[in-house]
Amino acid sequence: MEKELIRLENVAKAFGNLRVLDEVDLSIYESEFITLLGPSGCGKTTMLRIIGGFEMPDMGRVIFDGKDITNLPPNKRPINTVFQKYSLFSHMNVEENIAFGPKIAGKSDDYIRDKIKYALKLVNLEGYEKHDVTKLSGGQQQRIAIARAVVNEPKVLLLDEPLSALDLKLRRNMRRELVRINKETGITFIFVTHDQEEALSMSDRVVVMNQGYIQQVGTPEDVYNEPENAFVADFIGDSNIIDGVMVRDRLVRIFGREYPCVDEGFPEECPVDVQIRPEDIILDAPQEGAFNGVVTNAVFWGMSYDINVEADGFEWLIQSTTRRTVGERVSLHVAPENIQIMSKPQSEDEEVARNV
Repeated sequence: MEKELIRLENVAKAFGNLRVLDEVDLSIYESEFITLLGPSGCGKTTMLRIIGGFEMPDMGRVIFDGKDITNLPPNKRPINTVFQKYSLFSHMNVEENIAFGPKIAGKSDDYIRDKIKYALKLVNLEGYEKHDVTKLSGGQQQRIAIARAVVNEPKVLLLDEPLSALDLKLRRNMRRELVRINKETGITFIFVTHDQEEALSMSDRVVVMNQGYIQQVGTPEDVYNEPENAFVADFIGDSNIIDGVMVRDRLVRIFGREYPCVDEGFPEECPVDVQIRPEDIILDAPQEGAFNGVVTNAVFWGMSYDINVEADGFEWLIQSTTRRTVGERVSLHVAPENIQIMSKPQSEDEEVARNV
């Protein structure tokens, strides 16, 4: 069983009248790669700063390996941070930057040399010891920032949107590198991003946040394929989210028509949110009894088309490898297992927590 390393208990934080975190509970496990994902202002960076000790919660506790560290300063926590701008010392070369932490800790010269060699090998920058950090590329500077953090042997590495300044190709390369480093070192990585692709491609678990609330915690597959509410469904990838009524188990009514699905446990005639991913819709010729509509727009993205179809007064998004023309009449088909049923908010508080 996974060992719990960090637990946030009822953590809340406000800046003036703005409540940034609202009584958050979260467990983080040893050696995992967990991502805090959400739009700007959702509270993810504030949560990261509270874990690191850079912010104090207004209420609640931070438990680390069974001990309350809520009031412990950052330098007393076995945690290191890689910031968005890396914060390398420009007057020091690569090895001096990496050696800074161990020197402050009073480690021996032999120990520091071994750690520098290990860290540079870990980040694939062997032979860069004497390089001027200001002359390195953004990706290389990021690797040095990670190496500098790793030599301090933290139990946890906090990464605050460290890929945002890199170009697309380099970001994708660095995602693979970060996952590799996490697995090789066994350090728990807590990664903050607003980029859904980063979160889905890197994480063991994703924490989806909005307006100070945790909306869902799960594996990338869970949050993509089984979103718990409309905010998660809409924020994670593209979605068609429609008002529906759960007629009974495995049967939902959409736009007055009844369609089989695989969900159970909802009350009969219960209003629900229905999610259908664009890639799960198959287009065909118009047919009796199907969703029939007209293509209103088609955009080619290289490997597929984004196709808009107006049907039953709703603008559907479909992703297909087959080209369609504007004005073409089509029908929409969805397999029952690709119709995802979600509960609607049952109270005003829940509506705020799930606010789209």
